[in-house]
Amino acid sequence: MSERKTASTTRHKGKESYSAEDISVLEGLEPVRKRPGMYIGSTGPDGLHHLIKEIFDNSRDEAMAGYCDEIELTLLPDNIVRVADNGRGIPIDKHKKTGVSALETIMTTLHAGGKFGGENSGYKVSGGLHGVGASVVNALSTYTRAEVHRDGGCYVQEYAKGKPESPVKKIGTTKNQGTIVTFQPDPSIFETIQYSWPRILNHYREQAYLVRNLRVRLIDARLAESISFDSEKTYWMSEQSLQVPSQTFYFEGGIVSMVRHYNHGQKALMRNVFYVEKEMDDIVVEVALQYVDDIAPTIIGFANNILTPGGGMHITGFKTALTRLLNNYNKKNKILKESEGGFTGDDVLEGLTAIVSVKMPEIQFEGQTKDKLGSPEARGATESLFGEAFAEFLEENPDDARGILQKVVLALRARKAAKAAKDSIMRKGALEGFTLPGKLADCGTRKAEDAELFIVEGDSAGGSAKQGRDRSIQAVLPLRGKILNVEKARLDRMLASNEVKNLVIALGTSIGETFDAEKIRYKKLIIATDADVDGAHIRTLLLTLFFRYFKELIDLGYIYIAQPPLYKIAQGKNAQYAFSDQEKTKILKSLGVADDAEIEEQEESEDAVADDNAEEETEEVVAKRQMKIKVQRYKGLGEMNPDELWETTMNPRTRVLKQVTVEDAVEADRVFDTLMGSDVASRKSFIQSHARSAEIDI
Repeated sequence: MSERKTASTTRHKGKESYSAEDISVLEGLEPVRKRPGMYIGSTGPDGLHHLIKEIFDNSRDEAMAGYCDEIELTLLPDNIVRVADNGRGIPIDKHKKTGVSALETIMTTLHAGGKFGGENSGYKVSGGLHGVGASVVNALSTYTRAEVHRDGGCYVQEYAKGKPESPVKKIGTTKNQGTIVTFQPDPSIFETIQYSWPRILNHYREQAYLVRNLRVRLIDARLAESISFDSEKTYWMSEQSLQVPSQTFYFEGGIVSMVRHYNHGQKALMRNVFYVEKEMDDIVVEVALQYVDDIAPTIIGFANNILTPGGGMHITGFKTALTRLLNNYNKKNKILKESEGGFTGDDVLEGLTAIVSVKMPEIQFEGQTKDKLGSPEARGATESLFGEAFAEFLEENPDDARGILQKVVLALRARKAAKAAKDSIMRKGALEGFTLPGKLADCGTRKAEDAELFIVEGDSAGGSAKQGRDRSIQAVLPLRGKILNVEKARLDRMLASNEVKNLVIALGTSIGETFDAEKIRYKKLIIATDADVDGAHIRTLLLTLFFRYFKELIDLGYIYIAQPPLYKIAQGKNAQYAFSDQEKTKILKSLGVADDAEIEEQEESEDAVADDNAEEETEEVVAKRQMKIKVQRYKGLGEMNPDELWETTMNPRTRVLKQVTVEDAVEADRVFDTLMGSDVASRKSFIQSHARSAEIDI
């Protein structure tokens, strides 16, 4: 611990000043508690995790500016979160405009921070576009504590729902430098307060990749019996106290390490990972890429370390330069015949893993969610700097260039084969919806927003669903067996599969380069498979198809999974349905029965009585027989009669549907590739790592 603190103190010598004069103030804090969704997106899980992100990003920006090399994020009991860094420490001197300390100004005033003042601000580049981070977290927390280690002193201020409990006070001396923010989200604001440890691991691992030599330490101490820190009881957690899940990320290779992480288990087509970092007009462009023997591309963009899943100008510039360079290389080396034409943007992306990161002083995003970079100057800088460096790379690494071009040529020829296969279908107008599959029982409405398509397993379930459905709005498409695993299949092979082809035709969106989500015929696509291993496998195959070729439908919220019951519990004419073993036990207890064994004993006893009195059965005996409890275990949807299937799985008023969403598209991409790809070793390792958390229905 002492070595870490000494390095921190030394690192700050000679750096530019950072004081209250560098803090700009734009407006007050009052609106935040009234309309939290405007500032953190939602009051659900996304908004809850956004609180951590806002505080962490402030520490991360210190690291980007060169003042911090370690951040510790700890989840504590009672939903408390603690973020500590060894940066400069928030200024604590008085702010001229507000009349209070800079610390209190930052923590209690919206749009106050060191990120607005241009060249004289505390930061040249930052991810805090709106500068609302610390103050919004403070406003939405029942308790917040800011602790600053700076210039030999340790200063503290505490807050309740955004309001200071007392002025900033010095509580002692310290050899450390940095800021520690501890907060407890307000349960009256958020729908639920439940942090996802896997989600936190994935996001902050990503941040460690993006800032080379930054050490990010994550600790899940929510179940810890006792918490202790170092000798000063304020800074880093004691090594001896960590009998809890923890993870430390540190990557000297930065985004090169990130590319290798996503390509783990893949066959690389390049010996080297291409990397460039250059600056032009105050815009720093950083790109790492490698081609692998895969079909789906992984292109991940960042702007000031903010993930841009919607892409934007930097990604456009990257793709434009890549397509142009590979076409130029092809013409120069005459790899393709002239009759085959040139490469398209899709051809050059197949099998590519690329990280594109830009850092710039003035940054613009499209939309409040920072989903897409809108700064046009980022396109020109990325296209120019990456293009120049990658051209040199191709010339200096002919073996890697050859591997890339062979992959791209294969993609071009596969694209043409797929187009030929699709054209052969479209000659009859099938993919345009003129000839619907024979097994599809369509619905009456032509309004996609009202229409539902149930994708069911087998003809038996299909028959029950067709009879039990609401024909005006519900369509049914039975699938025969398990569909093709599309993870490693090209489009031409996919369209040769009748089950996949029938589903594509039923959707009406087409597929591949002609895909159009607006042409969809149903805005609820409901996967309804049996609650067994085979049903789970079919569901996974369908989700793989949707994720790889129809991801926009997932993003639009059109994909659902039906939740049919596992049990029917009947007593006389009354019936209840249980969707899990726990729910079955709860229902049985409400009926005065402890378990299934007691039901079996009752049945044997009553059957014996009935046999003894077969000739003179009384009304009392008949009534008892009618009131006994029967538990039926459904092994599949085909075992349900149409009325039961309607009541439990298809009736919009009573059914349970799970909407399919993708929180982390990059991680989802990696998991699909691991589980559905051809690398057996990676799949075995994944299964072994997650075996204890799996739920097995025997």
